[in-house]
Amino acid sequence: MTGKSILEGRHVVLGITGGIAAYKSVSLLRLLVKAEAQVQVIMTPAAKEFITPVTLSALSGRPVISEFFTANTGEWHSHVDLGLWADAMVIAPATASTIAKMANGVADNMLVTSYLSARAQVFVAPAMDLDMMAHPSTVRNIDTLRSYGNIIIEPEVGVLASHLIGKGRMEEPEAIFNVLERYFSSAGDMAGKKVLITAGPTYEKIDPVRFIGNYSSGKMGYAIAAEAARRGAEVTLVSGPVSLSVTHPSIKVVRVESAMQMLAACEEAFPQSDIAVMTAAVADYAPAHPAQVKIKREKQDVPVLELVKNPDIAATLGAEKCEGQIVVGFALETDNEQENALDKLSRKNLDYIVLNSLRDAGACFGTDTNKVSIFSAAGVRHDFGMKPKNEVARDIFDTILGK
Repeated sequence: MTGKSILEGRHVVLGITGGIAAYKSVSLLRLLVKAEAQVQVIMTPAAKEFITPVTLSALSGRPVISEFFTANTGEWHSHVDLGLWADAMVIAPATASTIAKMANGVADNMLVTSYLSARAQVFVAPAMDLDMMAHPSTVRNIDTLRSYGNIIIEPEVGVLASHLIGKGRMEEPEAIFNVLERYFSSAGDMAGKKVLITAGPTYEKIDPVRFIGNYSSGKMGYAIAAEAARRGAEVTLVSGPVSLSVTHPSIKVVRVESAMQMLAACEEAFPQSDIAVMTAAVADYAPAHPAQVKIKREKQDVPVLELVKNPDIAATLGAEKCEGQIVVGFALETDNEQENALDKLSRKNLDYIVLNSLRDAGACFGTDTNKVSIFSAAGVRHDFGMKPKNEVARDIFDTILGK
C-alpha cells in the first residue's frame, strides 16, 4: 500500500462471527490497521472458538468486545455508543445464523445489537457451505439485508470447509478492503452538484379507477437517488406511483402520476440541475379523453380507447440542455438491444444511455438486481455483470464522473 489511504482515521467496527473463515479476518484487520483506520473488533461467542481475542486485540490495539458486560469488572459495553462511533461496520465472516438474526432483529449478542444501533454503512461478507448459501431462507435473509441498505460482498465460488466446491467462500480480505476504499473514495465527490432523477411508472387515466401503466417498481431510480445523495449531491427525485420511500435528507421527492405531471416537474427542476438521470418507465401513450365517471361494463358496449402520444421527457431535456449539463437515459429492450439503445442516445441528444434487456433474468421490473451496459455519446461502451441495484447506481455515477 502506497500513499495515504482514504480509510485513514475512519472508525471501523469489524464484526467476526463463528465460521471457519474467521481466520481471514486477521488479514482484513491488518489491512485496516495498516491504512491507519481505527478498528473496534466485536466477536460473537462462537467466533472465539475459531480465533482468539488476544490476537485481534494485539493487532487492533483495542480490547475486543464480545459480551455486554466485562466479566470481572461488570463494565457495560454500550452498543449505542459503538453505533454512533462507527463510520462503517464490516461483518466478515457473516454466518447464516448471524445473517438471519440481523435480518429479523434478533438482538441476542453484542454484535447484532451493535448492528441494529449502527447509523453507518454496513458491509456484510457471507461465508458458509454452498447448500446453506443456496437455501431459500438464507437467500431471503440476504435479500432482506440488501433491502435495508446493507452492502452485500458476495462470496466466491471455491473449495469450502466441507471440501465441496461451490458458492459460499468468503471474499478475500484484499477485495473486502478494496470495497471499503471505493465506498469512501466516492463519498462527497458530488458535493455541490444538483441531480434530477425520475423513477417508477406513470399512470394514464382511463377513468377514475382504471389506468394505462407498466410494471416498474421504481427500485432502480430510488437506488440512483440514494447513491447521488450519499456522494454529496442535492437530489430532486420525481417519482411516479410506487410504494418506496427515502430517508436521506438531501433527497427531495416530487410525487406525480401522469407523464404530463412528470414532464412539468422535470422542466421546473432541470434548469438548476447538473445531471439528469431519466430512469422512469414513462407510458408512451395516454387516453385522449379519460372518462370522468367509472365506465360500466353492464351498461355500455366495449369501449374504444383513442390514444395520444405522451411527451418524451428524456428527449425534451436533451433538446433543452445547456453546456455542462449531462442527461442520462435508460433503455429497456426486448430485441435489437444495442441498435435501439444507440438510436435513442443519438435521437434524444443524450450524453449516456443505460441499456438493460428483459431477456436477462433478474434484470427486469421489480427485481433487486440489474445487468446494464452504458453507452456514451463519445462512443465508449461499459459492460457490467448482474449486480444489486445499489451497486449498479455506483457504476453509473462512476462512469459519468470518469472513475
